[in-house]
Amino acid sequence: MAFQLIVLYNHPESAEAFDKHYDETHAPLAARLPGLRSYTVTRPAAAGGRPPAYHLVAVLTFDDEAAFGAAMSGEEGKAAVADLANFAGAGTTMLTGPAGVVV
Repeated sequence: MAFQLIVLYNHPESAEAFDKHYDETHAPLAARLPGLRSYTVTRPAAAGGRPPAYHLVAVLTFDDEAAFGAAMSGEEGKAAVADLANFAGAGTTMLTGPAGVVV
């Protein structure tokens, strides 16, 4: 069964600086994770006149939990985690677990 890492990024002080670093530095680091099956990014839109709960949501999918663990414990995973301090000062919430397809 596929295994996912979902990262919810809180709203940064400067969305422009965050987006520049994420797009130019962090996303390329994360995209090099060994065993990464897919990697999607969503910048949630406002709804009903209210701002979204998060600035950005990243979903990284691996073949299984073992592939995820190997990726995150390797050089690329450590570099991606260390890079969070460079742009995600507002904080993140990270969720991991098995992922299934509903439709």
